[in-house]
Amino acid sequence: MSFSTNCEGFTRRNCLRLGLGTMIGGGLVDALRLRGQAAPSSGRDGPAKACILIWMDGGPTHFETFDPKPDAPAEIRGEFGPIATKVPGVHYSEHMTRLASNLDKYAMIRSIRHDQGNHGAGNHYMTTGAPPRIPVGCGAFVSFHPSMGSVAAHELGGRNSIPPYFSMPRMSRSGGPNFLGAKYAPFVVADDPNNANFRVRDVAMPKDLLGDRFNKRTDLRGLVDKMKRINDDAAGDPVVALDEYYRQGYDLVMSKDAQSAFDISQEDEKTRERYGRNQFGQRCLLARRLVEGGVPFVTVYDGGWDSHSNIFNGMRSRLPNWDASVAALIEDLDERGMLDSTLVLALGEFGRTPKLSTLSGQTTPGRDHWANAMSVLMAGGKTPGGTVIGATDRKGHSAMERVLSPENFVATVYTKLGIDPRKILYTPQGRPNPLVSDPTPIQELV
Repeated sequence: MSFSTNCEGFTRRNCLRLGLGTMIGGGLVDALRLRGQAAPSSGRDGPAKACILIWMDGGPTHFETFDPKPDAPAEIRGEFGPIATKVPGVHYSEHMTRLASNLDKYAMIRSIRHDQGNHGAGNHYMTTGAPPRIPVGCGAFVSFHPSMGSVAAHELGGRNSIPPYFSMPRMSRSGGPNFLGAKYAPFVVADDPNNANFRVRDVAMPKDLLGDRFNKRTDLRGLVDKMKRINDDAAGDPVVALDEYYRQGYDLVMSKDAQSAFDISQEDEKTRERYGRNQFGQRCLLARRLVEGGVPFVTVYDGGWDSHSNIFNGMRSRLPNWDASVAALIEDLDERGMLDSTLVLALGEFGRTPKLSTLSGQTTPGRDHWANAMSVLMAGGKTPGGTVIGATDRKGHSAMERVLSPENFVATVYTKLGIDPRKILYTPQGRPNPLVSDPTPIQELV
């Protein structure tokens, strides 16, 4: 199965068919035009100034990652053995070596559960803190509530002419702004930062506009701007407004801060190797650079965790690189003095079934959707390292100790970002929408 899709074959093309092309596929000037001059609300102070969300789309297995069950029967425990972590008595699966060795730098939540066992609904619940209002299918693109990234963009804003919310290489199905409006949708960086020719759309200057040719075009633009337009001084003149958005786009293209943030080639080769010379590793590195540049929310979308079959071969191939990249991100932020002010999250929409199964037509076992148990990594933002919250039962069937909800998780994220989870936002029609229906954060982590 491709790492870019889940069992429903949901891809970027589906987004475009759903009419989201103008939201996530447009150019930077379009994004700036939509964002307009909306001033961000002022949230209260929080320890984290930014968040990097590693979204493990498809539902990562908790058994083969952070919550192995070595004493369970073979059809439950699977093929991987346990390894010790930095915290005595806590074990991870054998391929999570780097993260096991630095559990003292982050917290692990093992007891979040919910009742949405399909991709669309589970994705929405975990990225918004709001359960879907109506039943939805597994492959549905669900947007009943603003995502954490859009809320952060709305409440915290950005700086240095850089959009406040990024998603790489695509937007997750519930990662949008809903009633907040398209101006708070993520700016999508679709290209591969591990490619030697990597360029961020609308930020790198087109090669054919360098030098005199670019100067001549901007000079021509200036001459046109001097021409008297009809109703030029009117407050609502769309031509004047459009020029303002082009000016903002021009400022971003010419901004040294923006160019520096996106120029991953500035990183020394040792650092790039540390993160992993692959798409996922380099996106984690670019996320760190964007946070340094003042972006408050970055999603690193990592698809392909929907392991209905061939789970052990798939995880053997995937986990060592994934483990190394996430560990490198946490370690790098810590060494740069950025971890206390940067929240790092790694999760998907749910966990996987305790009992292994084989799909019709398949010869290798996998695990199906399971919302009764899942594991969530949380680092930074003054999160106490070495903390393990809750537990599942001996067979990994269900969270049974310190049982928590998606609302508790999202309320914790908002609290750490200085956003009051009790806040009520209003739709354009004036309808009140609480950020989180249960605004109780996880007290051990705040």
